[in-house]
Amino acid sequence: MTDATVLQPSAMLRRAGLRVTQPRLAVLDALARHPHAATDVLIAAARETRSVSHQAVYDVLHTLSDLGLVRRIQPAGSVARYELRVGDNHHHVVCRSCGDVVDIDCATGSAPCLDPSELDVHAPGFVLHEAEVTYWGLCATCAGSAEPQPDLTAPSRTASSRTTEKRKNRV
Repeated sequence: MTDATVLQPSAMLRRAGLRVTQPRLAVLDALARHPHAATDVLIAAARETRSVSHQAVYDVLHTLSDLGLVRRIQPAGSVARYELRVGDNHHHVVCRSCGDVVDIDCATGSAPCLDPSELDVHAPGFVLHEAEVTYWGLCATCAGSAEPQPDLTAPSRTASSRTTEKRKNRV
């Protein structure tokens, strides 16, 4: 996505055959200010500039994602996040501690950037379009932090798993 497209959300909507509405403009503005934001952040950011309901934000994100105007990503263990950078072959680096997500250009450039071994053997006739690559590690802030932060990708213990553990301990 070019900077001009980000700066001209009305034109982007019209090119996609969509009406220019206040909720759509609010969501696009929020995405421009908060790349890789989760829905709750986008709702709050959209409300900073325009009156928009929760449901309207969800509807707009769904429509824009379906049309390829925004990209929905969901790193393992994370809620869905959205970004305006579409139409290129890029990947993401995710901090295991704070969950920060940053775009990173693909090393090979063109999609799909990875070729699975023996694709014709395991999935005859399958046509690849892209490969989603997520790099995991610690951002500079978390890597330099004195206190270890929780691993956001580790399986979380739910109330039911804690209850199961208590039952096991009683026997």
